[in-house]
Amino acid sequence: MMKNQQFSGFKPYEIKEGEEYMNEAQREHFKFILEGWREALVQEGEKTVNNMQDEAFNLPDPNDRATQEEGFSLELRTRDRERKLLAKIEKTLRRLGLDDYGFCDTCGVEIGVRRLEARPTAELCIDCKEIEEQKEKARVN
Repeated sequence: MMKNQQFSGFKPYEIKEGEEYMNEAQREHFKFILEGWREALVQEGEKTVNNMQDEAFNLPDPNDRATQEEGFSLELRTRDRERKLLAKIEKTLRRLGLDDYGFCDTCGVEIGVRRLEARPTAELCIDCKEIEEQKEKARVN
């Protein structure tokens, strides 16, 4: 099962000296990562549906039934999070197609190839993300 892992079937991008940020090669690299991640999530969702259909039978023992239902509930919560992630991946792929990818939504600076490889759906540079998290933490406390 793929629990909040991103697609890992890629080789890190080799940045060439003097290379323009978010050039065609970099955009293709991230498109490959995002599409691979999307495909892995879709396959996991399909496996869950198949497993639930195969395992969904009426168990006579209430404890066995409760255990099975709890397992189903956990799977469905995981799939719901992945459904939201799929929407974010789709949004990111659209941004990539519009050449609006890789730049911070708040300050406009480059997010960076390595950060994007770690979190391909990132919309904020690390500095803006840290500020956002500090503000969020202050609201909670």
